[in-house]
Amino acid sequence: MQEEYRTVARAGTHETEISRSRFICALAPAATEAEAQEFVARVRREHPTATHNCYAYVIGADAGVQKASDDGEPGGTAGVPMLQMLLRRDVRYTAAVVTRYYGGVKLGAGGLIRAYGGAVGEALDTLGTRTRRRFRLVTVTVDHQRAGKLENDLRAGGRAVRDVRYAEAVTLELGLPDAEVAEFRSWLADATAGSARLELGGEAYGDA
Repeated sequence: MQEEYRTVARAGTHETEISRSRFICALAPAATEAEAQEFVARVRREHPTATHNCYAYVIGADAGVQKASDDGEPGGTAGVPMLQMLLRRDVRYTAAVVTRYYGGVKLGAGGLIRAYGGAVGEALDTLGTRTRRRFRLVTVTVDHQRAGKLENDLRAGGRAVRDVRYAEAVTLELGLPDAEVAEFRSWLADATAGSARLELGGEAYGDA
C-alpha cells in the first residue's frame, strides 16, 4: 500500500469562462469506480443541454483504476488532460467532470487541452485537498477499572480512538503508523501494568 495519498477535500464546483465558452468543473471524492460513475451520471443529468460533459477519475491510492472521456471533443483534448492534472497533483479517489457550454469561438486542440486541464487544476485549488495516510488497525482490550483513564491518556497523547465497545471488558480501536506499533506496545504495558491485550488488525487509510 502507498504510505499516503491526496484526495479532494470536499465535493463542489468551480466555473471559468474562456473565449465565451463556460467550463464548469465538478469534483467529488469517490471510494469506488461505481461511485465515480454515479457522480458522472448525476452531473450529466444536471446539465442535459451542455455541449460536452467530459470526465476523468482515479480510484486507488496506487492510481490503479483510471478512466477519461472526451465526450465528443477531439480525441485527447479533454478527458486525458483532466486525468493528467489529477495524476500530476497526486490526487486519488477523486472524480472530475468538466461541463462545457460552447460560446461560439473554437479553441483549437491546444486551447482545449489547456482549458480542460486548467479547469480541473483551478477547481482543486478552490476546493482544496486533504492527505490520507496509511495506518495499522489496533485493538486494545482492557478491564473496566482501567478503561476510562486509558482512553483519556490515549486522547491526551493525540491518539485517535476510532471506537470504544463495552462488554465484559472494554475494547478500544485505534490506528497507528506501523513504525510506532512497538513503542505503543511498550507504552501500553506500562500504562496498564501489563493487563491490557493488544491485537493488530489490517491496514487502512485515515486523515493525516
